[in-house]
Amino acid sequence: MKILVVQNRMGIGDNIIFLPFIKAISQKFNSPVNLLIKQSSKADQYLFQTKYIDQIIFLERNKKNKNRHDGFLGSINLIQDLKQYKFDKIFIFNSSIRFQIIARFSRIPEIYQYPLFDKYKQHITDTAKKFIKENLKTEVNDDPEIQLDKDLILNSSKKFKIDKEETNILLGIGGSGPSKRIPAKTFLKFMDKISSEKKCKFFLATGKSEDEQIILNEIKNSKFNNICVPLDDFSIRDILPIIKNCNISICNDTSFGHLSAALGVKTITLMADAPLIYGSYNSKMFPIIPDGEHTVTHKTSGKDKINPMKIYEKFLEIIN
Repeated sequence: MKILVVQNRMGIGDNIIFLPFIKAISQKFNSPVNLLIKQSSKADQYLFQTKYIDQIIFLERNKKNKNRHDGFLGSINLIQDLKQYKFDKIFIFNSSIRFQIIARFSRIPEIYQYPLFDKYKQHITDTAKKFIKENLKTEVNDDPEIQLDKDLILNSSKKFKIDKEETNILLGIGGSGPSKRIPAKTFLKFMDKISSEKKCKFFLATGKSEDEQIILNEIKNSKFNNICVPLDDFSIRDILPIIKNCNISICNDTSFGHLSAALGVKTITLMADAPLIYGSYNSKMFPIIPDGEHTVTHKTSGKDKINPMKIYEKFLEIIN
């Protein structure tokens, strides 16, 4: 059985949210599935040992550049690319007529897709649950799961000298936009409080953008420098087993929060400026929202109102 799943949202977090539904398809047909997904999802960096995934096929499409799968000619290229796999079934997690046409011309016998022309206000998880229930008669309530080999985890522990007698904490201090990046002072206040009670090591996960590096350097140049391990020079593939070795993660609304929770690590999500669902869809996620707010959306702009004492209190609640 050769099955293709199309999930064309852009980010790492978007892709991880769909993993339970992809896994449900794999289990229903007792076969690993293939993914057609955007390169910005970086799926090859974190699904390389996940057994319910077979091949990852990248959708070479970008609004800024004319790539292989852009436009009318790009659709023809994609049809030709998919034909060679001879897929038996395709599951399309969007309402695009373009992918319906591509699936038909790729001669895939069984096509399952979200209702056409019905994109407006689709809920990211509820729509997917309904789609799987209607087509596979399966209820999906599982958390996303990224699988890693035990030897990879053990080797990473040795390489980075991760001491199980210490409290190892991933700090996901980066973020895809400035409104999602919690200031360094918030993390530092939490670090000061918790390190006075526990022997800690902090792994600092962030990207290379100038603003992210400012936050990273502010933490590195603090009194906690000798118990901090910056991870900005490592790939996601290298960072995954480090995360798995941590006791807990504290992350902005960033890819590392999604990755951490999908690895089964309890993750405090700092939700400053995005819908709460992105920090609460996984049972391993424990969201904290800005002081004075009842929920959080794209217009909350609450990065300066995340209370470090609430992080500390939630940390103790989880770790104990």
